[in-house]
This record gives sequence, C-alpha cells and structure tokens, in this order.
Amino acid sequence: MAIIFLLIIHWYSSLFFQSVFHHRYAAHAMFTMTKGWEKAFYIGCYVTQGSSYISAYAYGIMHRLHHAHTDTKEDPHSPGNSNNVFAMMWQTRNNYFDIFTGKTNVEQKYTIGLPKWEAFDKIAHSPLSRIAWCGFYVFLYYLLAPSWWYYLLLPLHFGMGAIQGAVVNWLAHVVGYVNFKVNNTSKNLIPVDFIFWGEAYHNNHHKHPSRPNNSVKWFEVDAGYWVMKMLDQLKVIRLRTHKAPRLKELVPK
Repeated sequence: MAIIFLLIIHWYSSLFFQSVFHHRYAAHAMFTMTKGWEKAFYIGCYVTQGSSYISAYAYGIMHRLHHAHTDTKEDPHSPGNSNNVFAMMWQTRNNYFDIFTGKTNVEQKYTIGLPKWEAFDKIAHSPLSRIAWCGFYVFLYYLLAPSWWYYLLLPLHFGMGAIQGAVVNWLAHVVGYVNFKVNNTSKNLIPVDFIFWGEAYHNNHHKHPSRPNNSVKWFEVDAGYWVMKMLDQLKVIRLRTHKAPRLKELVPK
C-alpha cells in the first residue's frame, strides 16, 4: 500500500504544478505572483516532476503555439500529426527541446510575460539531475516495495510529467464529450474530473483559454481553479478575471 500511496502523491503533486504553474500561469497568465513565489513554484515543479522536469518558460511557449495552431501542422503536440500516442509524445519531446535549446525561432509575442529562471533550469534540466531522480525512485521502491512486480510501476515515476501531458493532449483530442463547437478536435475527457485537476475539460478550455475555471456545467468540478482561489485568498497569487485583457494575440477566437 505504501507504493500505491507514493504513486498517488506523486501523480497529484506533479499534476498540480504542471496544471497551475506551467499551464495556467506560464502559458495563459491566469494569475500573477511575486518573483519570490514564482521561484518557489519553480522549485515545487522540480521536486514533484523530478526526472520528467520541464521548463515553465519553454512549456509556456510550446503551449501558446498549440493554441495558436491547434490541430494544424504547426501544432507542436496534436494527435493529428502523429500515428499514435507514443509518436506524439516523441514529437512533443523533440519540439519542446528545440524550443528549450533555442533551435526553434519563436516570435516575440509568444514569450510575453513568461517566467524565466535560466540558472535553475540549467541544473534541473540536466541529464545528471534526471539520472539522480531515477535513482532516488528506485531507492524508494527498494525500501517500500513488498514484491518485485511493484518495480514495474517505476516508469510511471520516471516519465510522470510527460505521461500526464500525453494523456490530456492525446486523449482529449480523440475521445470525450463536447460542450462548445470550436475549430479543433478538443473534447472534455470525463464529466467529473477527479484525476486531472480540471485539465480534462479540454473543450471548455479551448473555448475559453483565458478563463481560470475550466468547468461550465453543474457537474464539472475544476479542482485546480478552487486551489487557485484558495491561494488567491492567501495572497500567494492574484487571480485575474476571465474578462480581463491578457495575451489575446496568442489565442485564436
């Protein structure tokens, strides 16, 4: 049970930072925060994502490109550009690294307001760091796993962030239900999102990409939004209203 508990904690903590910091803050600027809190969230991303850590700066660019070119050849992670989920994950990985290393020429409008901590990213993004995290996960399993077959779960820890991104970016453009007619294949994965912090409401998000609350129907619950509301009340972040103008040029109507 300890291993299952560890896996659940790793899943939700990693997803929280990817959803709230990478997606809603970096890519969509749904709230503001001080530079001090921004660095704290950077560290939180590193601790929870571990071997699958990605830069908020590079992710923000990639995701803005996704919204600007959804389901076209220019989309950095569209199921329509790949034969299967694994091919899409590899394509996403290559596009991400091209952005991170500067190989992709990115228009300035896609970098507006992005968080950036180059010195930290240089360490957290290094191969040595990833190997160290993988070793740490193996050590935890050595201490906690009651049987050898539990080690088969280790790849989930190794690629946690990539797996979470692939599930949403692949499945939510392939299966699910639709609340809004949009000019892409985005769908809502599940009616009650108790797995993805509200990220499963992908069709809602593509209709209202700047809206902090991804839920629109009475049965839809966006846990990420309610956590942001709490952080706003604690003055850790400052939520913007979805009517406020921000990064409009990045998101197609």
